[in-house]
Amino acid sequence: MAKQYVSSIRVERHRELFRVLKRGLFTCILAAGVACLVTTAVQGAGAHSSSRAAQPTAAGDSGGEPNSAPADAAGVQFIDGSTTSVIVQRNGKKYVVDLAAHTIREVDASEPPAETHLQEAASTEAGGGNIQLGAKVFIQNCSVCHGKDGKGIASTGTPDFTSAAVQATLPKETVLNTIRHGKKGTLMPAWDGKLSEDEIAAAGSFVKSLASADGATQRAAASEARENAKIYTPADDYLFSLPTGRRLERHGIYVDFTHRFAFDPAFTGKARGAVLLGLDGVAVPSFGFRYGITDKLSVSAYRSPSLVGRPIELMAEYHIIDEHDGYPLNASFRISLDGQDNFSRNFTTNFEGIFSRTLFKGAQMYFVPTLSLQNRRLVLSPTLEGGPPSLPGINSFSLGVGGAFDIRPTVAVIAEVIPTLVNGPELGIHRPAYAFGIQKRLWRHAFTLGFSNSPGTVVSQRAGTRATFLNDPSADTPSGLFIGFDLMRQMY
Repeated sequence: MAKQYVSSIRVERHRELFRVLKRGLFTCILAAGVACLVTTAVQGAGAHSSSRAAQPTAAGDSGGEPNSAPADAAGVQFIDGSTTSVIVQRNGKKYVVDLAAHTIREVDASEPPAETHLQEAASTEAGGGNIQLGAKVFIQNCSVCHGKDGKGIASTGTPDFTSAAVQATLPKETVLNTIRHGKKGTLMPAWDGKLSEDEIAAAGSFVKSLASADGATQRAAASEARENAKIYTPADDYLFSLPTGRRLERHGIYVDFTHRFAFDPAFTGKARGAVLLGLDGVAVPSFGFRYGITDKLSVSAYRSPSLVGRPIELMAEYHIIDEHDGYPLNASFRISLDGQDNFSRNFTTNFEGIFSRTLFKGAQMYFVPTLSLQNRRLVLSPTLEGGPPSLPGINSFSLGVGGAFDIRPTVAVIAEVIPTLVNGPELGIHRPAYAFGIQKRLWRHAFTLGFSNSPGTVVSQRAGTRATFLNDPSADTPSGLFIGFDLMRQMY
């Protein structure tokens, strides 16, 4: 035991020595880079003013050691608070040179002074605001794969950012490049264009801070990360048919694909196992896209098959408030227009409010009041030629209630019920639509397997039940439950 202890001390000392040597080597390279830039600038200045360059310095006149040329005279300005950037002035123009990133950028005259901008950036990078923003970005966008505490998830093979050994292999620039451009051969996507430069820089600073145990900034960031970790983030846009109102990524593209095997009860009848609880039967599939214009505003298009009237649904959603931003609940508003027979008739306008709140870590409740103007009964359309019947429009109001509870970090059980409170009997609804199931999240995917009594998935049809669909009053009782699934994929 003593030998193992001594050996571990030696290994740790060797690691510390390696880190010191590496920091020293980086400092030498940085100094050499600055020296080369200064030499180049001085030579360029000499080419344009040889007589001035030939004049001896005051120190040279006195016979002492020559003094270094002032930085301004050499065309170089150092930035207070920055160890990687300098400003080089050449031929009346200024260039910002980032030695760590190996980039040179000309400063536009319309921009604020480069030295002021970089001083502010350097100050921000060391300050708490940057780390706090980084914690927020990390929790909202990265924690699904990297864990809410940054320790990684074994099933996705992500590294432990709280490990000093891992951090030693991840220079800051490597972290930033990976966030911007992703990593080929892995699940790591490119965030360039989805996150702003400030958000990318903040996320990189937060990742680099995770292995540090010192400083109030890191402690504050860790505290915020722990608080955000207590806030539930839905895996999908839907529980089963009820929307969750989750906030989408800016410029994100999402695909939603559903199947409802409404003709075959899952548990009633003989040999249900032989037909896989009805999966061998005819399905009612639906398919749609969603696009995040911003992280608050999104639009979508959705289509269900001829069996339920060939409706096409066009929708816009605005995410009003979010618990991740410090509000007591999440709230979204959606407006949609459903048109049957491929958006040619039987139009229904829907207004929805989506409210949700985290109950405790790993559980969330949802409330979805919905007003539908000129709604129609959910009926079976067995033929393609005639299309859906022209039924009278009826105004209706429903109140969806649902919940999700994580039984594993990436697995949740879900349940929902959607009673129609106004004009339900006129729509042939005598029992509320409901569903329950299990939901699995994995990176940009979510898969939900459940049982329901409602074959409808567009807003105007989701409160309808199997009873009106099959014209059988008993078809929406528990004995009429059928199997179905949802599949969500974030494409970009």
